[in-house]
Amino acid sequence: MVLAIDIGNTTITVGGFMGGVLTFVHRLPSDRGMSDTACASGIRNIMLCENVNPDRVEDAILASVVPVLTDKVCKAVRSAAGVPTAVVSPETDTGLKIRNYDAGNLGSDRVVDAVAALAQWNPPLVIFDMGTATTMSVLDREGVFLGGMILPGLRLSVDALSARAAQLPDVEFTPPAGLIGTDTISCMQYGALYGAASAIEGIAQRVEENLGHSATVILTGGLSRHILPCLRRHVEYDEHLLLKGLHHIYLRNR
Repeated sequence: MVLAIDIGNTTITVGGFMGGVLTFVHRLPSDRGMSDTACASGIRNIMLCENVNPDRVEDAILASVVPVLTDKVCKAVRSAAGVPTAVVSPETDTGLKIRNYDAGNLGSDRVVDAVAALAQWNPPLVIFDMGTATTMSVLDREGVFLGGMILPGLRLSVDALSARAAQLPDVEFTPPAGLIGTDTISCMQYGALYGAASAIEGIAQRVEENLGHSATVILTGGLSRHILPCLRRHVEYDEHLLLKGLHHIYLRNR
């Protein structure tokens, strides 16, 4: 078994690959104050939950956008499974071609997403990863990474709205029952969901105009499932794109 770990700003996602197949996914909070002991306990509990014998874990690979947690999680994996963890960095051989972008300042999550997308779809590609931030990455016809955008995430935007406007409540995301809200909560829900969907549609269209041809649009990330019902254009959806990209990079560097 190979453990693939994505350390995001909100959650630490742990996936287990057996024979190339993703067999489980669990999440832990990205608690920057978490002790080494608590982190190791979290990884160990995931393995217990899935009946994973530590002796069956061959390797681990990790991508992180929270540097303070990277070493902590590596130590936790070593403690729980007894294996080292490969950390995706600018020096990692990912096979991704990058043009006119500061690769040393490129988030490993976007690199890993691109690797996974190229393994499943023919370029050009436009990848939206909806987490704490929403990232958009563009790959041209040759599969070369050109760059993209970083937008405030869906949850972040709504939480900021609730925090800064005294009369607006906290809201949860549920499938929209219509387009026009009839109370404050539905107005906030619809505004967030359809606003994000319209941003994806509009940005994708502008990217295609910039490229001069159509592209495959891919949606991933923890919050992306809330947007799918609101989209008016076809997109490819893979909730676990990043974990699959980590496994591809692991196999490439094994």
